[in-house]
Amino acid sequence: MTDALPERLAEIREEFLELPEPDRLQLLLEYSYELPALPAEYEGHPELAERVVECQSPVYIIVDVDDEGTVAMHATAPAEAPTTRGFASILAQGLTGLTADEVLAVPGDYPQTLGLTRVVSPLRISGMTGMLLRAQRQVRAKSAI
Repeated sequence: MTDALPERLAEIREEFLELPEPDRLQLLLEYSYELPALPAEYEGHPELAERVVECQSPVYIIVDVDDEGTVAMHATAPAEAPTTRGFASILAQGLTGLTADEVLAVPGDYPQTLGLTRVVSPLRISGMTGMLLRAQRQVRAKSAI
């Protein structure tokens, strides 16, 4: 089901699966440092973001869909929640630049395919799944799909 992933998400998955399990957590931590900053128009406007309630940490996402149907995902997550921040970073990097159709085609089980289910808690994986599903819902709402 996850064989038709967009290229960037497939690359990220392969990065994780190529590592021994203990090293995967370190890679997730590295992604946490790469979470793109919010665009200036969203800074100081929390009302524009959606809280991901599935996450224990306060994570917020905003998805833009431009006139051509290209998606940009933005997320905030506290630095003291590196696992959650890493997941947000993976999705922001993996979904941004895709078309709305491509984002909607990402399987809901993508977080489970990263090989992290034995190194992070099921609650954390559930949080990433919540981020993905909310991003897809926002894409549907902001496009004609």
